[in-house]
Amino acid sequence: MKITVIIVSYNVKYYLEQCLISLKKALHGIDSEVFVVDNHSRDGSMAYLRKRFNSYNFVVSNHNLGFARANNLAIKRSKGEYILLLNPDTIVGENTIRECLSFMDSHPLAGGLGVKMLKCDGEKAMESRRGLPSPLTAFYKMCGLCSKYPNSRRFGKYYMSYLSWDKPEKIEVISGAYCLLRHTAIDKIGMLDEDFFMYGEDIDLSYRLLKGGYENWYLPSTILHYKGESTQKSSFRYVHVFYEAMLIFFRKHYRHLNFWITLPIKTAIYVKAFFALSKMLVKRSEIMVGFISPQREREVEYVFVCSERNVRSCRRLADDKGLSSHFIVADGEHKSLTHVERANLANSSAVVYVVYDISIFRYEEILAMFADNPIDNVRIGTFNPKNRIIITDVEVIR
Repeated sequence: MKITVIIVSYNVKYYLEQCLISLKKALHGIDSEVFVVDNHSRDGSMAYLRKRFNSYNFVVSNHNLGFARANNLAIKRSKGEYILLLNPDTIVGENTIRECLSFMDSHPLAGGLGVKMLKCDGEKAMESRRGLPSPLTAFYKMCGLCSKYPNSRRFGKYYMSYLSWDKPEKIEVISGAYCLLRHTAIDKIGMLDEDFFMYGEDIDLSYRLLKGGYENWYLPSTILHYKGESTQKSSFRYVHVFYEAMLIFFRKHYRHLNFWITLPIKTAIYVKAFFALSKMLVKRSEIMVGFISPQREREVEYVFVCSERNVRSCRRLADDKGLSSHFIVADGEHKSLTHVERANLANSSAVVYVVYDISIFRYEEILAMFADNPIDNVRIGTFNPKNRIIITDVEVIR
């Protein structure tokens, strides 16, 4: 078997369905197996998806095992020459996996590989390429030097932003959102470290690959990553788990350093966590007592680009949900228009979702149109005529 794909899911039913639809297209003609490990979701994900993807393997846990442990359950059962760890809040381009496998086949020293991840407005996600968070690299990131001098090989190493986006590059850290691994490399260095619950395990695994004599690579193949749809980043638990992961990694790989080097780093981590929690607590308290109002949402417009057959279905859904909408029939001429030209039909001061009918548009077509000209307020939406569902980065409309 060529590849095993492993997806760990938690309460993201429709995002996971969309991911699996894109994955099915990307795996066409490739000898593969797919494992979905559910971390005790309560949204009916498994009952819903098992009927629709009955050739895939679903593992349902009675507890939230965390990201590392859940992946390891499937890795132990995997048969593929390669293992792909994939987030459920992603869309994979039709040729992405094939291109990645071809690259790995031709680079026998490559232990792992990541790809170009796009945000919902088509902008490249900085997390696509990262350097190891050594004490100095972490210090440059936390004190702002990384963002001020992104093209510096010293100060900008955290995101390795001095590298080209358009050609393969050696990197140090592969994102866990899309992490293609050579199975023999995992057999040698070991699986994910289960001390990490949700963050940091990808950094640790990448570091161990490098220490094991392998190379980590970035390839400019494209996916969309909604960036943590299942994560409540405004929660106290998120802050605790995120900064605890930083401490676990630091204790594991840098405990040999001099006390006077480790102390400032540990102190900085605790200070950052303290301020993050304090800011969150103050904001919630001010809203609660009425000092400030919850932030007013921007106006939202929807531009539907769909086949003539599905226009009526899109109109009905938009009317039922009270959406401010425009409709374009994607016949020959209109289909070639860029998303920017379509978005100009809507109010430019609003957040504009260009909603593509996935029955006539390939996922990689959609991603390419946005990647060619990212605009902050113009974002990707998809419409699936089979289940009449619209998916954006902030909601599922059905």
